[in-house]
Amino acid sequence: MTDIMTPFERTMTAIGQKEPDRVPLFLLTTMHGAKELNLSIREYYSRAENVIRGQTILQKKYDSDCYYPFFYASAEVEAWGGDVIYITDGPPNAGRPIIRSPQDIVSIDVPEVASCESLKKITDCIRGLAAQSAGKIPVVGVVMSPFSVPVMQMGFEPYLDLMYTQKDLFWELMKKNQQFCIDWANAQLEAGAHAICYFDPVSSPTSVPPELYRKTGMVVAKETIARIKGPTATHLASGRALAIIDDLATTGTAIVGTSALENIGEVKQACNKRLTVLGNLNGIEMRRWTPEIAEARVRETIARAGKGGGFILSDNHGEIPWQVPDRVLMAISSAVKKYGTYPLAE
Repeated sequence: MTDIMTPFERTMTAIGQKEPDRVPLFLLTTMHGAKELNLSIREYYSRAENVIRGQTILQKKYDSDCYYPFFYASAEVEAWGGDVIYITDGPPNAGRPIIRSPQDIVSIDVPEVASCESLKKITDCIRGLAAQSAGKIPVVGVVMSPFSVPVMQMGFEPYLDLMYTQKDLFWELMKKNQQFCIDWANAQLEAGAHAICYFDPVSSPTSVPPELYRKTGMVVAKETIARIKGPTATHLASGRALAIIDDLATTGTAIVGTSALENIGEVKQACNKRLTVLGNLNGIEMRRWTPEIAEARVRETIARAGKGGGFILSDNHGEIPWQVPDRVLMAISSAVKKYGTYPLAE
């Protein structure tokens, strides 16, 4: 019987392609902290102290193996001068695009990370959680990839047009976004994050053809990840990964977040110990699960991907919806202990 590990030890053993005491669980609850503190989502994200408290409560409650100081994706667009739209039961969204014409790319300035209030709250949160962690619980920071953040900066259709028809401006935008992404990732690492989640959904074959990715998003990822001063996990945020697993393995990332649209066992086999697999419980369906369904899904997922390490159980998107009930999250946590303790049952 393996000795009980700390969440950090458990995670690092799995990433090392070995079997820890049990399957690590990254239960990526973000907005649920507002529920625990009886705050609105807007009020919850207004102060770092709220998120520190919320993440502390959630980690203990569900026995999750990480702290996840992710506020909302549009915090990055906010740093570029954009607006944020708050709703009562979901993540804050980006407002009107800051790039309204491709020519705006020439004149926009890269924000200085240290001077952005929307980002300072997040680094303050990371510092607080890192101090609490004392090296025992991984603190996972988040950046939007330079290749994917333009969906919020200018809108999906205009961005795809830019990618295909105005390549000079596309690469100019990539250069500016890379500078920001690298600075922002390294600021989080300096604040105490142990690793960075590199959200890159546009790179998924769900969004663009693999041959286009290899000429664009993969090039951007290799250059960007090489300059991030810590380990990274690439998350395709519900997008498929199988067709580009070999490409992702060349970018320098250590982990791939996988889609519920794919068989996680096939993804793990394709990774072939080059990448650790993170996933792939369906967060949308999770809203309608019973505890019994949650237990069955956890059991199936671990059976497909848990053997030999190299696997972290999580949702498929990188953020569990507000509407997922507490009883389902508790069932997921309990099922990991029941079915994820090594050695796994045959």
